[in-house]
Parts: sequence; C-alpha cells; structure tokens
Amino acid sequence: MKSPGSHSAPVRRTACKMHRTLLKNAIANGFTHLDGAQMYENEESLGIAIRASGIPRSTLFVATKLDRLQPDQTAKTALQVSLKKLGLEYVDLYLVHTPGPHAGRLKEVWKMMEECKRERQAKSIGVSNFDVVHLQEILEGAEFPPSVNQVEIHPYVWKSLQPVIALHKEHGIITSSYGGLTPLFRAPGGPLDPVIEEIRARLESTRGQPVSIGQVLIKWLQQYGILVVTTSSKADRMREYLDTAMVPDLTAEEIESIENAGAQLYYKFLVLSERLEEHYDTAS
Repeated sequence: MKSPGSHSAPVRRTACKMHRTLLKNAIANGFTHLDGAQMYENEESLGIAIRASGIPRSTLFVATKLDRLQPDQTAKTALQVSLKKLGLEYVDLYLVHTPGPHAGRLKEVWKMMEECKRERQAKSIGVSNFDVVHLQEILEGAEFPPSVNQVEIHPYVWKSLQPVIALHKEHGIITSSYGGLTPLFRAPGGPLDPVIEEIRARLESTRGQPVSIGQVLIKWLQQYGILVVTTSSKADRMREYLDTAMVPDLTAEEIESIENAGAQLYYKFLVLSERLEEHYDTAS
C-alpha cells in the first residue's frame, strides 16, 4: 500500500459545490488523501471536485468504502459503480466500511475485494471498524491481508483496542484512526481534560509557539505510527493539523499519563448511519 502519510480528509455527504470548496482547501493546505464512501453518497460529486481541481490524479490518494451489498451485487461490481461515479480508473484504497452488513459472508466479500486488487481496480484493499473476530475471519485463507483497518482511536478506547492493534502488528496491517479528538469535543469534562491541558502548556512553553489541545492528542496518535484521518473542512483547522508535525514529541511519562487517564473512562463514538448501527446491535 502506498502510504498517504497522515494528510487525510474524508469528504462527507454535502452539496457538490461544498465538496469542491473542501477539496480546494484541503489540497491547498497539503492534504492529498481524500477519503470518501458509498454510504456517504458523495462519490459522484467527489469525482467532479477532483476534475475541477486540475490536480494530477497521480498526486492524489483516493479511497472509498464498500456499503451494504444490494441483491446480486458483489464488492467488485459495487466498486465498478463507484469508479464510474468518481470518473476514475482505479482507487488507491478500497475498504469494507463495516462488518455488520456482511455477517456470515465476510470471507466471500473479502475474496471479491482481493479480485479488485488483482485486477488493479483498487491498488490496496482494507477494512474499517473491524474487531479481532472479524479480522480473523477474513485472514484465514486470505491471499492478501487487509492493508489497513480504520477504527475509532482515542485514549477512552485505547485499552480496549489493544487486542486489535496486536493483531495489526502480527499481520502487518496499518492502523488508521478516526474520531481521535472525541475526548475533547464529544466527551468533554472527563478525566483526560486536565492531563491534556498540562501537556499542552508544557509543549507550548518548549516550542515557543501556540499548541492546541487537539494537537496533543494528534501527536499522541502519531507517535504510535497511527495514520490519522481528520474530518475538519476549516482551513485553519487543517493548517493546525499539519502543524502538529512541528510540535515537540510527548515524553514517555506524558504518554503514560494520557493512557492512565483514558483508562478511567470508556467512551466510544461510532460515525455510522442508523441502519449500520442496527447491524451492530443485532450482531452483538
């Protein structure tokens, strides 16, 4: 898998004109990994935005995700529909968005994903929101293991994710994250807040330039080699995200304090549609 670095921006379901503006802002600020999905119903407008940008295809890393399969549809035919909407000959990364809708036939779905890779309609294939049991199911007999698993990662789920991350390391699967700032903006007031603020102040003093609380958590993820996907469409937030590379590293003691505080609370935020959440509920 060609590594897209950490400059990743998902394009959500918004108006076509907004897609073009988002893409323009993202690329202007150094983002070249565009993360869309069939579920978001944004592929056609994303394709229009890519063409309107005038950016060479070879400089972009375009990803899309497999949604629920329709009757008589396969992961391969679904990708062909996506490619037509995107106006592209291939995607750089094709992910199974979530295991829920494919319960009982994950191996079958993965075989079709592998065919997409063999036929070069997808340069790399991977998964999203997969737990250990889902990964083990497709890894058994797989020709190509998933190149990446994109999951919600932040200190409030870090402890529970260790079995998944260990399996990633065992099979060379890249760990990709979304929802990394959840403790700050979706679960404020938790045990992590004072820890993050203390570290932020230390980093800002050491650097001699402003450091945000969000940059502290992004830095924590990056120091573990995790590919961070950001969802912001605001230019200043994008620049702040990229500026994290210039923030000093966290110390081992600071990393430990973040994880100790995170272990005091379990909070998970799944960015899934209601119909996919229903699949998770019935599968649990």
